[in-house]
Amino acid sequence: MPRKSSSNRRFIGLCLLVAIGGFLITVLGAHPTAAARSESTTLSFVDATGRVTTYIPGGALDIQNPFFQDLGTNGRRCVTCHVPDEAWTITPEAVQARFNASSGTDPIFRNNDGSNCEGVLFDTLEEERAKYSLLLTHGLIRVGLNVPPGAEFVIDGVTDPNACTGATDDVSLYRRPLPATNLRFLSAVMWDGRESSSTSAILDDLAHQANDATRGHAQGFTNLTATQQQQIVSFETGLYTAQTNDTASGNLNAKGATGGPEALSTQTFFLGINDPVGLNPSHATFDANVMTIFNAWAALSANDPRNAVARGQTIFNTKTFTISGVAGLNNQTFSSGVTPPASFDGTCTVCHDSPNVGDHSVKAPLDIGLSNPSVAAYLPVYRLRNLTTAETIDTTDPGRAMITGRWTDVNKFKGPVLRALAARAPYFHNGSAATLSDVVEFYNRRFSIGLTPQQKSDLVAFLRSL
Repeated sequence: MPRKSSSNRRFIGLCLLVAIGGFLITVLGAHPTAAARSESTTLSFVDATGRVTTYIPGGALDIQNPFFQDLGTNGRRCVTCHVPDEAWTITPEAVQARFNASSGTDPIFRNNDGSNCEGVLFDTLEEERAKYSLLLTHGLIRVGLNVPPGAEFVIDGVTDPNACTGATDDVSLYRRPLPATNLRFLSAVMWDGRESSSTSAILDDLAHQANDATRGHAQGFTNLTATQQQQIVSFETGLYTAQTNDTASGNLNAKGATGGPEALSTQTFFLGINDPVGLNPSHATFDANVMTIFNAWAALSANDPRNAVARGQTIFNTKTFTISGVAGLNNQTFSSGVTPPASFDGTCTVCHDSPNVGDHSVKAPLDIGLSNPSVAAYLPVYRLRNLTTAETIDTTDPGRAMITGRWTDVNKFKGPVLRALAARAPYFHNGSAATLSDVVEFYNRRFSIGLTPQQKSDLVAFLRSL
């Protein structure tokens, strides 16, 4: 019989191993122990360039929380795809380790959304590895969506390198799980904002998302209770994660710097804060100096690695370049009455405007070209046709348009929180940038910024210190 990736299979073994306050908490199978609780306020882990830390102001990590419980039918929990030592998401390296350690039976390897194609079967471990290659190499989860009723476009065709057949949805989209931390700074939930509405609050959106994830990713047969949803949201919104140590710069809150999650937990935020197009409810003027974490390091010697971090921060805040061709920004008329022109000079912080956080402070999905087929050649390419104009677009992910049905929303995505970047490569919704250097190079090419090799190096030093 074929070796099936079925919902009945369980990975019996270590599901979570978290270093807390000098001792280890081990959760085996589906039954956390009642004693598995710590009053420690931090979880700290080594990552690729230093150390990443999660701070919990409430002072306890309660793994009795539904976030850690098996509430579906396929063995998955929230923590399956939102792992503490991977900045509360997943990384390909760790997914590969889970595959090897479990011989492909870890709950993340389920064919409802973890495999390249829906419902795959396989006879050997190597066949399974090939059929889960996008998860193993880019950390991508498959999202099946249908074109909304009344959409302004249809799908005329697909070119699929994975040769998938028999999907139950119109499109299979492949996206990185967003971190389940630093959620207090969100203006929209999910890359395409599908869990948010114009009238709901973020906490309500997160509760809805927790239920949808349990019903979908974990294949739950029943809805979460209101209490379970509230408990998950309370847990997630109590997490603050940031880099605390860098192998070159050392302690990231030394010498007057304010790196790390404790300072982040006190950061002022409200919807619209520092918005550049007049949507700030306080009516304060936009300040391009969004990032101030490493101001104190600007006075250090130019040869000090910490000065490179400060230089990168300055580049992020002040380096101007021409912003054009960004759907959702250029020629977009906002409710404030502001219409940014087709081309204008700006900085990184025009789009990354939340102070010391770096995401959008309002719902502002943008198209910066990440769904261009040349960016992620390992993904299916869908040809969309506008029903009114007959215009066509080839895209690996229509983004927000699959939720609204609007042609103007094709390829638009929200910008993620930028903290704890070093711990959660690869980057962008499709995992197309393997390193932070690749991220910088993408923007340098896309906007013809003209960064020098030293400026690129300084920007990377800054980004990996967030």
